[in-house]
Amino acid sequence: MDRPAVFLDRDGTLIEDVHYLADPAAVTLVTGAADAVARLRSAGFAAIVITNQSGIARGRITLSAYTAVKARLDGLLEAAGTQLDATYMCPHHPDVDRACDCRKPGAGLFIRAARELSLDLSRSVLIGDRWRDIAASGALGARGILVPSAETPDLDIDQARREAVVAPTLAAAVDMIVER
Repeated sequence: MDRPAVFLDRDGTLIEDVHYLADPAAVTLVTGAADAVARLRSAGFAAIVITNQSGIARGRITLSAYTAVKARLDGLLEAAGTQLDATYMCPHHPDVDRACDCRKPGAGLFIRAARELSLDLSRSVLIGDRWRDIAASGALGARGILVPSAETPDLDIDQARREAVVAPTLAAAVDMIVER
């Protein structure tokens, strides 16, 4: 039987949002992020990061810098006793290189992860701090939970209140999922 997943945005959801993050030393977990990942995995969910990294297309970060930041995030989670099941990244930006189906709000990376990892999208949840992070939930038959950060536009919060769910923290979002 395919298992459900929680698809987590990276910047602003799991780690503090540092625009065009290229320095692994600047990676800081959001409060409660490691516990959230551990709780999700313990409840039987795959914990998967889906992240847009347009800084690569824009020449603001290199692929090797992205890889180093990813390794730092993985290391911080491992040091806290947990891990992600997978990470999927879109390096494109339509104004720079090309339009693609992998860039959120598109569903391409979610569908790819479901295919590669045998995931049940209808029992899955998308969590992010921007509407674009959870917008594909409707098309996927999944749930969407917006966890606003300091940079979340009010319009994103309003849209999530109409079409998804808004949680005050990542921990509260995980409570909604595992206690359901």
